Amino acid sequence: MSCGEAHETPCGEVLARVYTYLDGELDQGRCGEVRQHLDECGPCLREFGLEESVKKLVHKSCGCEPVPSDLRARVLGRIEQICGELKDAEGAKPAEKG
Repeated sequence: MSCGEAHETPCGEVLARVYTYLDGELDQGRCGEVRQHLDECGPCLREFGLEESVKKLVHKSCGCEPVPSDLRARVLGRIEQICGELKDAEGAKPAEKG
């Protein structure tokens, strides 16, 4: 996803970090980059809001049971795989003529 605007941190990079950001697992510098981007980019802010809502709903519904570490690792691995596939697909798109 990209809003078409130039940002210091690209949209795809921010959205790839959104769960890590929501989990408080980013260092201070990366958190600042994400916050700055979300302040500047409406589409990413909306996507962030959706992801935040999903995370809260899952926590509310499943918050009392710990997630097995192997399940967490598989889910994170699949997310990384899909992000890589999306990045590769974006790189393979022909340039738009304007």
